Amino acid sequence: MSKYTYLKEEAYAGNMMLPRLNLVLFTWGNVSFADHRSGVFAIKPSGVAYSELEEEDMVIVDFNGNVIEGKLRPSSDTLTHAVLYKEWNDIHSVVHTHSTYATSWAQAQKDIPILGTTHADQTTFDIPCAPPMSDEMITGDYELQTGFQIINELIRRNISHQQLSMILLGNHGPFTWGKSVYDAVSNSAILENMAKMAYLTLQINAQSPLLKDSLIQKHFERKHGANSYYGQK
Repeated sequence: MSKYTYLKEEAYAGNMMLPRLNLVLFTWGNVSFADHRSGVFAIKPSGVAYSELEEEDMVIVDFNGNVIEGKLRPSSDTLTHAVLYKEWNDIHSVVHTHSTYATSWAQAQKDIPILGTTHADQTTFDIPCAPPMSDEMITGDYELQTGFQIINELIRRNISHQQLSMILLGNHGPFTWGKSVYDAVSNSAILENMAKMAYLTLQINAQSPLLKDSLIQKHFERKHGANSYYGQK
């Protein structure tokens, strides 16, 4: 048994959640799971359909994207994941999909506005859309620079990755992260749902107002605040 079996199990389980949640088609997405103490992570192999994916197919790479264990080529997005793990040492999973509604907002280069309490239950921020990458970034080390585009956009907006665990990359799609595979995948599903509701809301009323601050704070604090009372103790 490989010493990385646990990493492969977690990454495989996360990847298999994506089609069940209708977040991917064919090969359009990837989930990784990292062990910061060992400086490695497991990630989906490139171009392998979810219907054919096996646990042993997961590829182990280090935080520079070098393959440590695995017979298949890792995801083409591997270096994006690697950058996020190197820069953010408190996250353990990264997810990238091309889910329909979130990707549509990314293609429109639009932030997802906070229009309702469902959004506020997750975050007090609009979901930012980072601008499309520059030609220099695209023609350089593209996947590596994708990670820095995500990081730099959060810095530009004065938002930490602890405050917000999701972002859109202009003309590309959504990325999410978390302290566990479950958290990161859940964030992808929640992001897709918020993107869909925002789109439908603006179709019904293009002048729909943003949620007022008192409701934003109430819904976020009752679920995530120091005196939260959502759920069970």
